[in-house]
This record gives sequence, C-alpha cells and structure tokens, in this order.
Amino acid sequence: MTMPTDLPRTLFSPDHEMFRASVQSFLEAEVVPHYADWEEAGYTPRDIWLRAGEMGLLGTGIPEEYGGSGGDFLWDAIVIEELGRYGLAAPAWDMHGHIIAPMIAAHGTEEQKRRILPAMAAGESIFCIGLTEPGGGSDLAALRTRATEAGNGFLVNGSKIFITNGHIADYILLAANRHPDRGAKGVSLFLVPLDSDGVTRGRNLKKIGNKAQDTAELFFDDVRLPGSALLGDSEQGWSQLMHGLARERMVTAVRSMAIAEVALEQTVAYTKDRTAFGQRVFDFQNTQFKLAELATACTAMRPFVDRLIRLLAEDELGAELAAMAKLASTELADRVLDECLQLHGGHGYMWDTPIARAWADARVHRIYAGTNEIMKYIIGRSL
Repeated sequence: MTMPTDLPRTLFSPDHEMFRASVQSFLEAEVVPHYADWEEAGYTPRDIWLRAGEMGLLGTGIPEEYGGSGGDFLWDAIVIEELGRYGLAAPAWDMHGHIIAPMIAAHGTEEQKRRILPAMAAGESIFCIGLTEPGGGSDLAALRTRATEAGNGFLVNGSKIFITNGHIADYILLAANRHPDRGAKGVSLFLVPLDSDGVTRGRNLKKIGNKAQDTAELFFDDVRLPGSALLGDSEQGWSQLMHGLARERMVTAVRSMAIAEVALEQTVAYTKDRTAFGQRVFDFQNTQFKLAELATACTAMRPFVDRLIRLLAEDELGAELAAMAKLASTELADRVLDECLQLHGGHGYMWDTPIARAWADARVHRIYAGTNEIMKYIIGRSL
C-alpha cells in the first residue's frame, strides 16, 4: 500500500527497484510460507541460507573478487527493508551479510577475505558475532573474555550470551580482551570456527520475539587459535568494532523504519475494514487523530534515515549520526507499534496477527546494537 502522505524517495535507481522486486518475490515464495514453522522450531534451516546465497541476498556488500555483488549499503538496505516489511526477523541475514561480512571485507587480511567471504556470500558458511557477555551489556571495553598469546597463536577463555545465529553458525567473529590494562585499546577480534575444541553451545534461548532466530550462549574453554585467526591488524580491534557498530546501528534503523511504515499501512487498512458501534473504526475521531500523528512522525523520519543510508553508502557516516538514527527510529517504531496494536483491539494481541509479531520482534531494537541509553551517551558527549 502507498500512503497518500508518502514523500517520493529519490535514493534508489531503477536497477535498485528491480532488485527489490526480486527480493520480494523470493521472500514471498520461499520464506513467508515456512516462517511459522521456523518460529516453532526456533531456527532457520541451512537450505534457505544457500538459496539466499544463490539469489545474491547475502553478498550485496561483498566485493566481486570475493564472491559478492560489489554493491554499497544501498543494496544492503533493500534486503533489510524487505525483511522488515514482510515481518521477518529471521533468517538473520542482516547480521551475517550486512554487518559481519563488511567488517571482514574492510579489515581482514587478503588470505582471510579470499578464504571466508565467498562462502559467506554463498550461504555455505554462516556467521555470528560475539560481543555481549553474561556479566555485562553495552560496555564493550570491559570484556572478560580473554585471549592470551600461546606460542604462535592464542588461547581463548570466556563466554558470550544473546548470540544471534549462535546455534546454526559455522564461525563467530569474537571480541576478546588481549590487554586488559589498555582498556578499550586492548580488545581484538578473532575469526573462530565453532567446531573448535573447547567451544560449547548452550541451550537455544527463549525470547519474547524473533522466535525463528536462534539465540545462543557460547562458552570458550582453552580454545586454541592460530595467529591467522586474528582479524587484520592486531592493534585495531576497538576501531574495527566502532566501524562495525555504526553499521549495525544503521541496519537497526533501516529495519525499524520499514517496520513502522508497514505497521501504519496495515493499521489503516484494518481500521477501515473493522466496524464498531455501527461505523468503521477508522471513522472515529480518535482513530484518525492517532493515525495522523503516526503518519506525520513516519513521514518526517523517513528523509533523515534515507540521508544516512546514503552517507553510509559513501562511507561518510559518523558514530554520532548512526546513534541518532538508531535512537530516533527505534523509539518511533516502538511508539507506532504500540499505538497500532491498540487500534487492532483484541486481534492485535493474537500471535497470528502481523502487528503482534512486529510489536514483539521490534522491542529488542531499543536494546541491541547498544542500548538507546548508550546512544544518548554517544550523542550527548559529542555536543
């Protein structure tokens, strides 16, 4: 549905929109019909990752010489938006293909890129990222997972929690503290095969939403890694993380914006179809006022998010603007989803209703990629 208040988007070319149409067709044919089953199972099967790889959904930002399409963040954004519009919190292709893969492409050694990126683009190797720990949240400078030098390699000990793709992944991009006395400067990133001796996967964690997305606690007990497991420059782990987190925050913003817009569209349609006290729910003044407020907020937010999509595509997006996008879009989505669920009445609380799934799935957006309180801190200290 196109809202009458929609501003024309000038961000995407006809080629982009052709790609969007192919993504939509793929999701409608091969993901949406199976999604409820994946929610019950608590994970997505490997074959859908392989099919996504064949369709080019996983390698949009991976350079062509490493098996990808060589596109910029505009192409990533299309996949992320369509996942959001179809209410698909899984498969977690955005984490794998639009956050981790670009980090490896930007910071990995030539050997790492040639060995890992083609398999990521094809969906043959699934990745997760390990940042959050059981005893801490957004304070990445205080990581307890340790990587100590052992011969020509490293010995890793520690644990991670809330790891998206943690059960189905083949590799983890693991943040570990090599030099605790250096604070943030002591953090490094490692490419760790999850079949390594000493790696244990805990139970599949039960969540409020995102039920088709497996989430693990991972344990590392004297895991031996070669020196080649270190991502790129050994002294640049923190800056690598900051670059990746800015991208992750934009991924969250893009998805949140799409979720808010589609929830508004669905609610307008629902209230026009539903009757109460002899008239359409839409015709009550309260309904129209609520929807008018939400439509105005979404319409005002969209150009800001689009502008930052462009800045990221041009590699000119700073941490503060990324934090603003994540803060503003997730707070907006939370408001839109809550108001729209209310306008659905009792049907809005039923899991089979799209608004219920969206409400549950999107709530975590204010938490992950750094909590919104951390976003305020990042923005505030820059003023």
